[in-house]
Amino acid sequence: MNVVHIVILVLPMLMFCPELLVSAPIDPATLAPPLSSDPVLPTQTQPVFQDTRANSSGVTEASPEHHKDVNKKILIAVIVSSTVLGGILLSLSCYWICRRETLKNSDTKTERSLESSKGSSFNALRKPSKKGNGSVTVFEYELLVAATNNFKEENILGEGGSGTVYKALFSGQLAAAVKRLKGGKLDAEKEFENEISWLSVIKHQKVISLLGFCIHNETRFLVYEMMHNGSLESQLHGPSQGSALTWNIRMKIALDIARGLEYLHERCNPSVIHRDLKSSNILLDSNFNAKLSNFGLAVADGLQSKNKTNISGTLVYVAPEYLIDGKLTDKSDVYAFGIVLLELLLGRKAVDKTISSECESIVTWAMPQLTDRSKLPNMVDPVIKNTMDLKHLYQVAAVAVLCIQPEPSYRPLITDVLHSFIPLVPVELGGSLRLMNQVPPVDT
Repeated sequence: MNVVHIVILVLPMLMFCPELLVSAPIDPATLAPPLSSDPVLPTQTQPVFQDTRANSSGVTEASPEHHKDVNKKILIAVIVSSTVLGGILLSLSCYWICRRETLKNSDTKTERSLESSKGSSFNALRKPSKKGNGSVTVFEYELLVAATNNFKEENILGEGGSGTVYKALFSGQLAAAVKRLKGGKLDAEKEFENEISWLSVIKHQKVISLLGFCIHNETRFLVYEMMHNGSLESQLHGPSQGSALTWNIRMKIALDIARGLEYLHERCNPSVIHRDLKSSNILLDSNFNAKLSNFGLAVADGLQSKNKTNISGTLVYVAPEYLIDGKLTDKSDVYAFGIVLLELLLGRKAVDKTISSECESIVTWAMPQLTDRSKLPNMVDPVIKNTMDLKHLYQVAAVAVLCIQPEPSYRPLITDVLHSFIPLVPVELGGSLRLMNQVPPVDT
């Protein structure tokens, strides 16, 4: 038993039983000085304190009542001092006990957290983001190494200008995509922070979910939800050459992109300009649901920078007014949407090399022919040729032409684009189009 325990046990006794401080009444005789052996003074045989009366010499002696008053004052002083001291000790003891309990509870919570993390998919810390009340997860580098099998080549999902994406498997069951960013890129750190900042607060079914990030020495990692069908660019221009993308799926993808942009432009406050919309930044899940990704260049409308050096990606997606005059609005995203729509419609890359090895943009090639209804059916991607209603084809081509107008005021709002696509997409894919089913034969 330590000193604190003794104080805790004894202190209440002292406070509530102060008589313990004085176990016996004070005998006046005990306060008398001891007998002196000095031969000069006569030996005292009488108590110092006598009854108060006048002796023959006229000196008045102290009475027993006076002595009792002094004893009471001393006793009261002792009790008050003991009470004050006890209160101080009790306060310190309570503080020490509370402190010990707090530390004990904290240790218990930490142990539970560590135990639960062993069976958890992510052994991570929560960290508040810089914008809004969102939060992101900080991953341990060792966890990413284990989940990607040390970033082996067979786990690569894709490579781009910003980095390499790896398939990650956490706890043997939860799949995610880990993007290792390339270093040395101008403003790479700013884009990395911007990506985390925006995706920590933007939560929408048509926007990619950021699961967390990791900083290891000079390398930066971003962890996203898994999108099993990769990017729209890889589906259209990769080995499959768009063979998995039917007309209805392509219209659904266009509708999903429009819904994502409509959320950024109309629902966010302030509105957000993606600024880097292109087919490689549109990701597809296992059911070909499209989601917007890569928010490293995204800005709040009205706060955007006019510095042209911040423009990145393929220039064919950049709106003319932003490229030339540095003017950036939500109509810049609408222009980029028009380029993606042309890729879906024609199956061509945004920029293709001609026979003379010169780069020709899809706008330069398609614009003169898009308004000619006689040529349009032969321009579409061979994979979807003759698989759609021609009225729908003409309507989609008309929307694309409006979106890529050089003058931004001629382009539609993304809300108008969204409403124009809803009737073109089957109900089961998120639109309002009801497909005519084949009439069953009549029983005879």
